[in-house]
Amino acid sequence: MDAQFWHDRWQDGRLGFHEGKVNRMLEAHIDALGLTQGQRVFLPLCGKAVDIPWLLSKGYSVVGAELSEIAVRDLFSEMATTPEVTDTGRHRRYAAEGIDIFVGNIFDLSASVVGQVDAVYDRAALVALPKDMRRHYAAHLAAITRCAPQLLVTFEYDQNTMTGPPFSIREQEVARCHGERFTIDALTDQDVPGGLKGVVAAREKALLLRPV
Repeated sequence: MDAQFWHDRWQDGRLGFHEGKVNRMLEAHIDALGLTQGQRVFLPLCGKAVDIPWLLSKGYSVVGAELSEIAVRDLFSEMATTPEVTDTGRHRRYAAEGIDIFVGNIFDLSASVVGQVDAVYDRAALVALPKDMRRHYAAHLAAITRCAPQLLVTFEYDQNTMTGPPFSIREQEVARCHGERFTIDALTDQDVPGGLKGVVAAREKALLLRPV
């Protein structure tokens, strides 16, 4: 699975991974991050998530990373917002009041480019990556966000019944990726209504990661 896989999905409009509504785990557990008004939340592989305008409406600032420029253009269009677009070298930055989205490879982002991060909300990144990329991703995410606390959303299902993404990420896998840097507490564990993609029975979990 490489960058072209995701570019093709956005180009062809195959957006089964786009939730289209505010994630129920985010709504239920945003307070667990202990944020105050104006603090900045980082969304890795954010797409055009409806979670972004929801976070803005709650008074938080948002910074995101997304591979597809189509997704980011759609995000600002759907928010009826005209962004300022600038080149940061390895990324293109789309910015408006309270929001900065960096278009490009997340592994090319640095802490200095991302800026202040007070919390991470990962609904779409860890579950999208194959196993051999996850520990590298987790280490890089911690580095560019300076180990900010995370609200992590995962799925658990029989991986033999459906190929990812999203992949089944059990708590042991979360510990393998994040356990060196964070304590991990389960907040919610619920059935996915109608099954994941309407295909397979699955559980959706919200996990709170706090720096050790």
